[in-house]
Amino acid sequence: MKIAQIAPLVESVPPTLYGGTERVVSWLTEELVRQGHDVTLFASGDSRTLAELVPIVPRALRLDGIHNSTTYNLIMLDRVASRMHDFDVMHFHIDFFHYPLFRNMAHRTLTTLHGRQDLPELPAIYRAFPHMPLVSISDHQREPVPPVNWRGTVYHGLPNDLLAEGPGDSGYLAFLGRICPDKGPLEAIEIARRAGSRLKMAAKVDPADQKYFDEVVKPVLDRSPHVEFIGEIDDARKPEFLGKAKALLFPICWPEPFGLVMIESMACGTPVIAFNCGSVPEIMEDGLTGFVVEDVEQAVAACGRLDRLSRAAIRSRFEERFSVAGMARQYVKIYEDLASMDGATAIAAE
Repeated sequence: MKIAQIAPLVESVPPTLYGGTERVVSWLTEELVRQGHDVTLFASGDSRTLAELVPIVPRALRLDGIHNSTTYNLIMLDRVASRMHDFDVMHFHIDFFHYPLFRNMAHRTLTTLHGRQDLPELPAIYRAFPHMPLVSISDHQREPVPPVNWRGTVYHGLPNDLLAEGPGDSGYLAFLGRICPDKGPLEAIEIARRAGSRLKMAAKVDPADQKYFDEVVKPVLDRSPHVEFIGEIDDARKPEFLGKAKALLFPICWPEPFGLVMIESMACGTPVIAFNCGSVPEIMEDGLTGFVVEDVEQAVAACGRLDRLSRAAIRSRFEERFSVAGMARQYVKIYEDLASMDGATAIAAE
């Protein structure tokens, strides 16, 4: 098939450091190419891909201190529209910016929702464009969304050879992701303290969260000798960081639509201790790939049960449920279903 992937521009594809959506777009794009499809990637010019790259900006916007990508998204959509007849399907990963421009050929588009959907302004856009084909990344993500044209739920997948099973022999707990209240960094510090464990935190601090870090998190770090704050790390450092950890702490308090770090940890055979929020019960298998808990107290207790889990079994479940090949096959099935519809059929099906 001839497929366009339309990526966010704030980060490169793949991102050099933090960036979940861009990372997933990269894995999907490269796997589609590997499976023999003709793929065009619309992204920043510093992206790396085996597909045809259409650079919209020279490099990731974040590197130039630009975090509002609206202007550049409009430029990108104009470029996509100028080539729309080159593709069987155009797969968008930029929320709903493309809706007005592509509404009359909705059946040749697919939109994956990567973010939370419980924001008050979102129902209006979905009610205005109910026919646009959508994919959710978890069933939980769908709950706040009004009736729309769902084409499936596709869990994220990553390459089997990207991360290997690690020994988990360094005795520390890990926290990986971004510093913000929703991610529970303070809870992670407290869980490790009460469990009598060291904690290593590899986390990005966005400009929007700098004040929270400086005024709330940093003082706690300064008086917590059991914690080592590493900062943001790249993919090259993840295998060792996750593979040597005895568990990953994921004490979130928001409706997480997926939680990529959970499957990255599973790929290393490292169990996850996660709060029961958002998609966690869908991604985690309690007592097999880790423990789903309700609060700090239960998380501390779970730290004492880690020896009941098999790292080999965790890695095996990752391969069975979250491989990039499986993710790509599910998307291709949706692409094929869309491509088999002409405009009249699509309208009649609404």
